[in-house]
Amino acid sequence: MSPSRSAAGDQPAPDAALDPAGRVDWLREQIRSHDRAYYELDAPVIPDADYDLLVRELRSIEADHPDLVTPDSPTQRVAGVASSQFAPVQHRTRMMSLDNAMDAGELRAWGERTRRRLDELGLPDTVRYVCELKIDGLAMSLRYESGRLVLAATRGDGRTGEDVTANVGRIEAVPAELTGDAPEVLEVRGEIYLPLEAFARLRARTEAENLQAEAAGRRPRPLPANPRNAGAGSLRQKDPEVTGSRGLALWAYQLGEVVGVEPPPTHSGALDLLAGLGLPVNPETRSCSSLDEVYEFCAHWVEHRHELPYEIDGVVVKVDDLSVQAALGATSKAPRWAIAYKLPPEERTTQLLEIQVSIGRTGKATPFAVMEPVFVGGSTVSMATLHNEDQVRLKDVRPGDTVVVRKAGDVIPEVVGPVLEFRPADLPEWRFPTDCPSCGRPLVRPEGEAQHLCVNPDCPQKRWAAVCHFASRGAMDIEGLGEQQVQLFMDLGLLADVADVYSLDYDRIGELRGYGEKAIDNLRAAVEASRSRPLARLLFGLNITHLGQAGADTLAGALGSLDAIATASLEDLSAVDGIGPVIAESVHSWFADPGHQQLVARLVAAGVNTDGPERSVLPQTLAGLSVVVTGTLPGYSREQAEAAIKSRGGKSPGSVSKRTTALVVGDEPGASKVTKAEQLGIPVLDQLGFEHLLETGELQAEGTS
Repeated sequence: MSPSRSAAGDQPAPDAALDPAGRVDWLREQIRSHDRAYYELDAPVIPDADYDLLVRELRSIEADHPDLVTPDSPTQRVAGVASSQFAPVQHRTRMMSLDNAMDAGELRAWGERTRRRLDELGLPDTVRYVCELKIDGLAMSLRYESGRLVLAATRGDGRTGEDVTANVGRIEAVPAELTGDAPEVLEVRGEIYLPLEAFARLRARTEAENLQAEAAGRRPRPLPANPRNAGAGSLRQKDPEVTGSRGLALWAYQLGEVVGVEPPPTHSGALDLLAGLGLPVNPETRSCSSLDEVYEFCAHWVEHRHELPYEIDGVVVKVDDLSVQAALGATSKAPRWAIAYKLPPEERTTQLLEIQVSIGRTGKATPFAVMEPVFVGGSTVSMATLHNEDQVRLKDVRPGDTVVVRKAGDVIPEVVGPVLEFRPADLPEWRFPTDCPSCGRPLVRPEGEAQHLCVNPDCPQKRWAAVCHFASRGAMDIEGLGEQQVQLFMDLGLLADVADVYSLDYDRIGELRGYGEKAIDNLRAAVEASRSRPLARLLFGLNITHLGQAGADTLAGALGSLDAIATASLEDLSAVDGIGPVIAESVHSWFADPGHQQLVARLVAAGVNTDGPERSVLPQTLAGLSVVVTGTLPGYSREQAEAAIKSRGGKSPGSVSKRTTALVVGDEPGASKVTKAEQLGIPVLDQLGFEHLLETGELQAEGTS
C-alpha cells in the first residue's frame, strides 16, 4: 500500500517530516483498521508485507520522537482482539507475538544483540537455537486435562482469545485425547492451517458453486484468496461440521501451562514431549549449535519454501534453553529470546495502470495487467497475468485500481484482486475487446471454453509467438533466435513461419548492426544443430493446441515417426496410452489442415529429424510402475535417472501420489516429496535400492528407509 493512501478513503496522509505527530496518529489509525480486518473479519485489505511497512514506519518515527509513544500504540501491544462471535477466553499464560527480521541483515543484528545480552548476563554465548518454519495460519491454544481436549482458544490480543472448542474438536488433525502418560494439565500452543491441497479443493468447490449461482441468476461468492484467510474463515464457521469438512491441520510448536509434571528444560525437549503425546510437530524443525547454522537454515527455506504442502511466511528462531529464555526476558509485546525471520513478500499492493491483451502462439488471447513496478517475490514486477475474461470479471479489477499482486518463486505474477477501499468513485468496469489487438480480426470464444482466440492464421502476433516457441529451449532450442531477433527478422521479411528458420538469408543478416562474423556463425550452428533434435521436441515446437512436452514425448515413443503420427487415424491416436480424446482430436485436426501439411513438408525437406526414439532393448522391469526421483544420485543427473526408469518401461512423474510405487531420494531432496511419501506409506529408496529396483523391478528391503 502506498504510504500516502488511506484505508478510509483518498485523503492524503500527513508528511512525517512536517508533522510527525499527525503521521503517527494516521499510521495508528491505519494499523488498527487493518488489525480489525485481519483478526476479527478474516478479510485483510492489504498483504502482510504492506502492513509490516506501516508498523515499521510507526516504530521508526516513535524511535525518533519518544515523546509520541503511548501505551496503546500498536508497537506496544500484541495485535488482534477476540471476536464477539465466540465466547471470550482468558489465557492463563499470555500468548505473545514475535518481533520480525525482514532480511538477513536484521536477522544477524538480532543474533548480535542476543550475544551481547548473554555476555551482559554472564551467560555463555554458545547457547543452542531451535529453528522452526513459521506457518501461515492461525495461532491457537489447546488445553488438555487428564489427556482430553477441554478448550481451544485463538490468540486474540494475547490475553483474551475466542473459545472455538466446538469447531477445533471437529478437526481430524487435532487429537481429542493424548497418547501416553499425559500430565494433569497441558496447554499446547500451535498453528491451525489449511494445507495447499485442501485449499485447492475449497477453491474448486467454490468455483463450481459459483457456476451454479450464475446460472440461477445469483451473485457468485469471492474465491478464497489464500490458504491463511481461507483457513481462518473455515475455523470460525458457525457450523462446526463445516469446519471439520475443510481439511484443516495443526502443527504444535510450544508448551504453555503444565501441571502435574516437571516441564523439560529445553524447547527442543518440549517439542519431543508434544510429539510423544501424539501431537503433530513439524518435521522440518532443526536444532542449531551456532548462529551461522541458523542463517543457513533460513537461507535454505528462502529457496525451498514452495516444496512444502503448506504455506510458510518465515522461520522462527528461538533460544533452546528455557532458563536462558527466562533470563533474556521480553519487551511489552515480544520475547527477546526469539525472532521471526520473514521470507521475501509474495504479495504486495500497487497501482493497475491498464489492462492489455496478448496473442499467444495458438491464437489464445490473454489479458494481462500493466502496473506501477513493485518489488514482490524477489524481483520487481510491472506486469501480471489475468488469465481470461471470466477471471477479470470475477476479480472485478479495473484500470485505476489499487490491486494485490502475487508472485511465488518462479511462478508468473498474478493479480489477486482489487483493494476496494482504495477504488476511486465511478471507476468504469473493463470490457474484453471484440477484435484482435494485433490483426484487427474478430476474436472468437468457442462454446464451453474460457479463452478467446484469434483464428486468423496470418495474425502477426500469433506468427511471432509461434516462431519464438519453436526456437525456445523446450522445443528446438535455437540459441540466438530469441524474441527480439525473431521480431527483427520478421520485420525485415526474413521470417514468416517456423520453416523459414532453415532458409535464413545469412548474408542479409550480416548487414545488420550487431551481427558480425562470429554472431552469424553461432546462429548458423544453432540452426544446424536443431535439425537433429528428438522428434518429441519438433512435435512440441509445432504449436499444436493441447499438446505439451509430455504428450509429444508419448506420441513420439508410441508411433515412432512424424509420418506415422501425421497419418494416424483419430482412433489410433486415442489408443495411445497417455493420450486422451482432447489431445488426439487436436493432433488429428492439426495434421489434417492443408496449410500445416505444407509446413511439415517444408520442414522435412529442410532435414529436421522425423524419427522417434529407438525402442529400448533393456528388460522392462518397471512396466506399470511409477517411480519418482528427488535430489541428486551419484552417477546420475536427474534426467539420467528418469531416463533409466523410462527405458525399463516405468513412468517418472514429477510428484508423489497414491499411484507412486517408490520415491528415490538422493542428496538435497525436496522436503515435500519425502513428507508426502511418508504420509502415504510409499517406500523411500536410496541409491542401492534404486539400482536393485532397476535391475529386478522389486523393492529391496535393505534399500528402503
